[in-house]
Amino acid sequence: MASATRLLSKSRQLYGSQAILRPDVAVPVRSYSKEAAPPSLIGDQMLKDVFLDLKNKFETALGIFRKEKITIDPDDPAAVSHYANLIKTAREKAGLLTESQRILSTIEERTEDIPDARTYLLTLKEIRIKRGLRDELGAEAMMMDALEKVEKEIKKPLMRDDKKSMALLTAEFDKINKKLGIRKEDLPKYEEQLELKLAKAQLEELKKEALEAMETQSKREEFKDEPVPDVKSLDVRNFI
Repeated sequence: MASATRLLSKSRQLYGSQAILRPDVAVPVRSYSKEAAPPSLIGDQMLKDVFLDLKNKFETALGIFRKEKITIDPDDPAAVSHYANLIKTAREKAGLLTESQRILSTIEERTEDIPDARTYLLTLKEIRIKRGLRDELGAEAMMMDALEKVEKEIKKPLMRDDKKSMALLTAEFDKINKKLGIRKEDLPKYEEQLELKLAKAQLEELKKEALEAMETQSKREEFKDEPVPDVKSLDVRNFI
């Protein structure tokens, strides 16, 4: 472990904000939209209060990660589960949104002024891709087929304020959910699965960055005789 610490001693920033507490985990700026800002806070005072609140949230979340060892092993379900629980605890203590809540917030913000159902669904797809989420069940294609069916029936583009026609689309979506075995009562389970997938992805990125950092350092003259440690042996708390 001593050689690992020495080898990575000049790469501490890797574990500070880039890999452990990414902005999307620790500081959701969406929380400070114009709707959320108290009307009495204007100008410099508002910016100051927002900055201080963000700083406090970041430090609270960072404190959680300083308490327990993170095993950088995305292929170990136990390590992934432990990391996901740390993220969950950090969010709860810092008063941050879960990933599912952040996605819903993004959807509401991005689709608020979209008048038609087709653009709405295409925007959902765009959000999913940007989030790095996969449509493993092929639900998007099914939803577009359902939209095509409804628009063919009403003989015009489906507008979101057309409640009668939107009810037809909702009924089609209910059929899709039933076909895929998706139930509203299982939503907490789906959210947990999402958090595990994101935790695994972050551990994969953390492992990649750690290996790249060690490889770069090992090429330097003063480290040429140092063995490259196993990533799983690293204690991230030494580099925060």
